Amino acid sequence: MHVDILKSACDTLGWSYSVRGNELLVTDAKQGTKLYGEFALKLNLTTNEVTYNTYYMPNAAQKVEELQNQFYALNAAYAKNSLVQEFKKKGFTYKANDRFTPTTEEVYSFFMVGRSKDKNEDEPVAQIKFVILKDGTIVTDSDYLPNDVNERAHEAMDVLEQLLGNKRVMTKKTNIPAKYLAKMKPRRKNTQSIEQK
Repeated sequence: MHVDILKSACDTLGWSYSVRGNELLVTDAKQGTKLYGEFALKLNLTTNEVTYNTYYMPNAAQKVEELQNQFYALNAAYAKNSLVQEFKKKGFTYKANDRFTPTTEEVYSFFMVGRSKDKNEDEPVAQIKFVILKDGTIVTDSDYLPNDVNERAHEAMDVLEQLLGNKRVMTKKTNIPAKYLAKMKPRRKNTQSIEQK
């Protein structure tokens, strides 16, 4: 969980909190009962584990759900804004998905369009479709990407991994059109030169 988004969610809900080490402690969640110095919710920022006080707060599960819903809404917006910003830094342009209608699960959809600088590329313009789920998960889809466009997209996604605090899961497409199979090259070839002394 991204601590700034959690803090924004608490602020939006009007809750009191503090951050101590790797924990965010909610001390007032507008629960309607006294907590006698104990926390209402404790969120471990390393493990994403949430502990809540059911002894003094009988509606604790409801409060966790309130925070989760607010966090997800802010996290989805943060994911979208961060993604667009990082891809623009790599030379991509934003394109709206005019056919998209948000659902309870899929809240944003758009394209980022990149242009290859390779003079030999016969399909220099490529677009990547992005769908942002309600919890901030980013789902991507594309057909063929020229190698330099693909490389820039990976660089942007590497930065997003750090910003969002999660790891990418990449799956291989099984139904690649035949015309693209010959164009595909492995990502980031590392060339090492060995010198004799």
